[in-house]
Amino acid sequence: MREEELMMWLLLATGFTGALTLVFAIRWLARKLGFVTVHASHFSPKGGCQDAVVREIQKARREILVQAYSFTNEPICKALIEAKKRGVQVEILLDHSNEKEQHTDLHMFVEKGLAPLVDAHHAIAHNKVMVIDRWTLVTGSFNFTNQAEHENAENLLIIKGHSELVTLYRNNFMTHKAHSRVPQARPVVVQQRARAA
Repeated sequence: MREEELMMWLLLATGFTGALTLVFAIRWLARKLGFVTVHASHFSPKGGCQDAVVREIQKARREILVQAYSFTNEPICKALIEAKKRGVQVEILLDHSNEKEQHTDLHMFVEKGLAPLVDAHHAIAHNKVMVIDRWTLVTGSFNFTNQAEHENAENLLIIKGHSELVTLYRNNFMTHKAHSRVPQARPVVVQQRARAA
């Protein structure tokens, strides 16, 4: 093979590699700027919903907004506490039933300084939503509970980069936050358990 042919093949290979790198960079930038949405769906029981939520919480850098009807999932609870420890602003709105239920993570959030609010303005605050860093939306029928992960038929949708949709959910969170209140005193059984811990 002559030197000119070798040089031509080398230039073609270099150009091809450069073009692939450019395509990759453009796609990455488009996703980051919200021009391309990324989504994933998960299903339970035992379909990875819990792990998917924990992964998204671990990626958070600035803000996590949570609306939950029921909250008894320890890995998700711990992930939110860890996010708070690393400086992420974590805000939680819970249904008023959490004030009466003995099996709820409300007390753990209070103990760890997350200061959840209770949305008692409605018969049931039945939302299951997380808005993360104004970029990621986590929603679906999946309650943040052990039963939802291990026993119930549930669905979870994670959408990234759809700025209009994320803004709608974030604004809805703020609307509910505006009429939410500090939780009332916990039942005696739970208070005693908290003191013993």
